[in-house]
Amino acid sequence: MATTESERAANLQDAQDKAAQLFIEIERDLVRPGISEKTLNAEIYQLGFDRYGIKTHWHKRVIRSGPNTLSPFSENPPDRIIQPDDILVVDLGPVFEAWEADFGRTYVLGDDPFKIKLRDSLQPVWDIVKARFLENPDMSGEELYDISCSVAGEYGFDFGADIAGHIVGSFPHERIPKDRVSLYITKGNTETMNTKGKDGFKRHWILEIHLRDTERGFGGFTEQLLTVG
Repeated sequence: MATTESERAANLQDAQDKAAQLFIEIERDLVRPGISEKTLNAEIYQLGFDRYGIKTHWHKRVIRSGPNTLSPFSENPPDRIIQPDDILVVDLGPVFEAWEADFGRTYVLGDDPFKIKLRDSLQPVWDIVKARFLENPDMSGEELYDISCSVAGEYGFDFGADIAGHIVGSFPHERIPKDRVSLYITKGNTETMNTKGKDGFKRHWILEIHLRDTERGFGGFTEQLLTVG
């Protein structure tokens, strides 16, 4: 187990780098219309196991398309067949050698300009929010959540979740039973994000950007490390 801040950051970055490569392979080899979300989910698990030896995901694998992209993480919408003109989100929490990754991406099948616009807005919004955080890393989780909502609005979208991220670390990372505030980028978290956890180490954060086209009934998101890299 890592014993220094630099080792912890390096392990988290390594886990994310592996997750990013996995997502490249998912997009290249697996994402396609005509199959169910459930089938794609199973194929993704098998791909991760066969090529990366991933046996554990620290949260449920989320594969959602079309209107299912509007469902909160905690819900389990009915399985759906992926359509030729769909928007699709993939959210995984693979564990690599006891270190957690949390990575999410949005894909568009077809050429719908509204879906493409949403997908192509995700990373720019993420980058702007990260830059605002770096200007003041002592800000609270609530402040960063408000910034995330504001920047989403500037791009013409609603913010599509009640959180904009959470802590991440070695598996299993710090948890408080039923706590949906202090370890999240969300309303009500007035603690500085630049604080240490129970283990005495700096907390590291995932930044999630959820964009929603409410009028057209779909959404998308992207997530990755905020405090490393």
